Amino acid sequence: MQTPALQKDDPRTIRSWAMYDWANSSYSLVVSSAIFPAYYNEVTRVNGSGRMTFMGLEVENTGLYSVTLGLSFGVVALVSPLLSSMSDYGGNHKSYMKFFCYVGALACMSLFFFTGPNLALGLAALMLATIGYSGSIVFYNSFLPAIASEARQDQVSARGYAYGYIGASTLLLLNLAAILNQKALGVTDDTLLPRLSFFLTGLWWLGFAQIPFARLPRGLYVRKPEGHFLLHGYQELGKVWRRLQQEPLLRTFLLSFFFYIMGVQTVMFMAASFGEKEVGLPVTALIITVLSLEYVGIAGAFLFAALSKRMGNLPALILAVCVWIGICIGALQIKTHAHFFITAVFIGLVMGGIQSLSRSTYAKLIPKTENNAGYFGFFDVCEKVAMMFGLVMFGYLDNLTGSMRTSIFALTIWFAIGLVLLLRALALRRA
Repeated sequence: MQTPALQKDDPRTIRSWAMYDWANSSYSLVVSSAIFPAYYNEVTRVNGSGRMTFMGLEVENTGLYSVTLGLSFGVVALVSPLLSSMSDYGGNHKSYMKFFCYVGALACMSLFFFTGPNLALGLAALMLATIGYSGSIVFYNSFLPAIASEARQDQVSARGYAYGYIGASTLLLLNLAAILNQKALGVTDDTLLPRLSFFLTGLWWLGFAQIPFARLPRGLYVRKPEGHFLLHGYQELGKVWRRLQQEPLLRTFLLSFFFYIMGVQTVMFMAASFGEKEVGLPVTALIITVLSLEYVGIAGAFLFAALSKRMGNLPALILAVCVWIGICIGALQIKTHAHFFITAVFIGLVMGGIQSLSRSTYAKLIPKTENNAGYFGFFDVCEKVAMMFGLVMFGYLDNLTGSMRTSIFALTIWFAIGLVLLLRALALRRA
């Protein structure tokens, strides 16, 4: 077994690691959160209605969108344990990270050709881009304990999210400037500039990813594989699962994380669709709202890092989940643009904080091991399976009732379950 020499808390390494957040967060913001949901809703309407026919089935366009995203995360959940464990034994974490990055960025660029009638192309590109985005995060996260000491992991994790917010919002501003000046630019095709934003997002992702790829080591650990190579990854996942049976605190935290992150990620992916469909916000208003949300998110990430230092990680997470429950209850009453904007501000305050703090809390709770990629692969599986269930259930309820408000009520229940389990984890921590 060999462990590469990697100096922890090296400023250059940390900056280059955080630049991957700068690179791929552009997809999360521009495509997943701001422009694509509203664009998709508009080009898939039939005679002004969101009810459409796809593969012989009558569905809501937003419901189909939500289910497609959910299935994408299901694919990642299926393959990421295998790939993360294989990379741990092959010492090629960065190679897998590159592969998913390139698949995601190129698929994102191909959304330029999605105009509405070619719905299958749009959904396939969306699925591949989402798989690439989510798959690369598995290996990106596994570098955190290797580049930062435990005392600095909260801060470094928050820095990554902050880099992501700044980079993504910079690109979104450029796209917004173009969309707002469509007539001045002489563009008569209303779909051209949104489609161009999808292409530029993939190019941004691909280009800035070269910074961490140039600085980060090829891998973290090199081991000699045992047993069948293709099956060994799942055997490693089983080892992590069995180890969790001896770690009640970590197991309870992961179960809590499963439920509350189900709500967090579903809100983040479907908020723009909700604003466009249920509140009637135009694309430009949605972009401005999401952009404002990003800057609030920067402050939120560092706020919760400071709170965790003052009151502890688990109490800070409990506070964040309570805020999320309040957001869901408030969202049921949204009727005006102002209501939506106020809700978005609160979402921004807690969305980055809860993600950043969850990642660093897990890094602190895992036992001392050289199998970081395996543990973070398991963590990522929990998140992706939760996202799959959350988005598919959200889409199912939307399709069943024709209203996204019913789906939001389900989110409140998921957050409440997560809160109860977090309180249990805190009791175990203090015992």
